[in-house]
Amino acid sequence: MLSTTRVKLSVMMFLQFFVWGAWYGQMSKYLLTQLHSTGDQVGNAYAAFSLAMIIAPFFVGMIADRYFAAQKVLGVLNLLGAVVLYFITQNTDPDNFFYLILAYCLTFAPTLALTASIAMQQMSVPEKEFPGIRVLGTVAWIIVTNIVGYYGFGDKVTIFQLSMYSAVVLGIFAFFLPNTPPKATTSTSFSQILGLDAFKLFKDRSFAIFFLSSVLICIPLSFYYAMANPSLTDGGMQNVENKMSLGQASEVIFMLLIPLAYTRLGVKKMLIVGLVAWIVRFICFGYGDGGSGEWMLYLAIVLHGVCYDFFFVTGQIYTDNKAGEKIKSSAQGLISLATYGIGMGIGSKLSGIVLDMYTRPDGTKDWLAVWLVPAAIAAAVLIIFVLLFSDKKKAVPNEGQLVS
Repeated sequence: MLSTTRVKLSVMMFLQFFVWGAWYGQMSKYLLTQLHSTGDQVGNAYAAFSLAMIIAPFFVGMIADRYFAAQKVLGVLNLLGAVVLYFITQNTDPDNFFYLILAYCLTFAPTLALTASIAMQQMSVPEKEFPGIRVLGTVAWIIVTNIVGYYGFGDKVTIFQLSMYSAVVLGIFAFFLPNTPPKATTSTSFSQILGLDAFKLFKDRSFAIFFLSSVLICIPLSFYYAMANPSLTDGGMQNVENKMSLGQASEVIFMLLIPLAYTRLGVKKMLIVGLVAWIVRFICFGYGDGGSGEWMLYLAIVLHGVCYDFFFVTGQIYTDNKAGEKIKSSAQGLISLATYGIGMGIGSKLSGIVLDMYTRPDGTKDWLAVWLVPAAIAAAVLIIFVLLFSDKKKAVPNEGQLVS
C-alpha cells in the first residue's frame, strides 16, 4: 500500500469514530439534563441506532455496493448527516428528538460498513494491514471523549455541534479518498444480508446457545452505553467523559491479549470470563460512588476491555471457525444483525423503562436498583451458557480475526 493511501485511510477511520464518539456516550446525559427527557425517551433514542443498524446492511449490500463508488456514498451520507445534526442542535422537544436522531442514524450506520470496505479494498493483505488503520478509530474515540470531558460540555448541545462540524470535514474529505468502485460482478441477495445461509449452524446446540447468549448479553450492554455517563455523574465522579475513555484504552490492551488467552483458555472459558466481567462491572456501577467507592467506578470502566473483547471479539472468532469459508460472511452478518440490531434494540428500550421505574418522585434515580437489572440478566446468561455450551476444539486466531 502506498504511504499516501495509508495516511488517507487512517484519517478516514479517525474522523469516522471522532464523529460518533462526540455524541454517542454523552447523549443520555444531554437528554436528561437539557431536554428533561424521561428514561423511556432516552431508551428510544438509543434504540434508534439499533434500528438503523438493522437497515444499514441492506442499503450497503443491495444499493451502495452495486451502483455507486463507496467513497462518494460515504461523502454524501456524512454531508446529509451534518444537515440532520444541525436540526438536532435546534431542537428542544424530547419527542421530536427521536425522529431526528433516527434520521441521523440512518445516515450514519451505513458509514461503519463503508469505511471498512473502502479500507480493505485498498489492501493486499487485510488481516495484517487493517488492524493498524482501524485502531485509529479507537484513538479518535479516546481523544474526542477527553475533549468533551476537559471542556465539560457532555450535557450540552455542543456534542452534536462537534459531531456536525466533524461530519462536514469527513464528508468533504471522503471525495479525496482512493476510488472504490461498485462491485459490478457481485450480487448480494436479501437472504445473504440476513445471513439465512448461516441458519444451518443452529443444528449445533452449542452454537445456538452461543447465538442466544450473544443476543441476550447485548441487553445489558445497552444499559452501559445509555446509562453509564449520567449514573457516574450522579454518583459524584468528576470529568466523567475523560475517565470513561479508559474503557477504550483497556479494549486495546485486552485485544492484544486475545491470542494468548485463546490458546491458554479456549473458547468456553474466555466467554465465561467475559460474562463474569459483565456481572462484576454492573455491581460496581451500582455500589460505587465518587467518594470512597470511586475505585469501584474505575474498575467498572476498565472492565470494558474484558467484557467486550473476551465475549464479542472471541465470539467473532468462534463464529468464523464454526462457519467455514462458504458461509463465513453470512454467519457474521447474522450475528451482527441479531446483536447490534435486535439485542441492543431491546436493551435500549428496556434500559429506559427501568430508569423510569427507579426514578423517585423528586427526579433522583435509584442507580443501584437500575444496575442490578443488567447484572441479573448477565448472571442468567452466564448460567445458561455454562450449563449448555460445549467447546470441543480450540483454534488459534489469526491477526485479522481480532478486528471488532
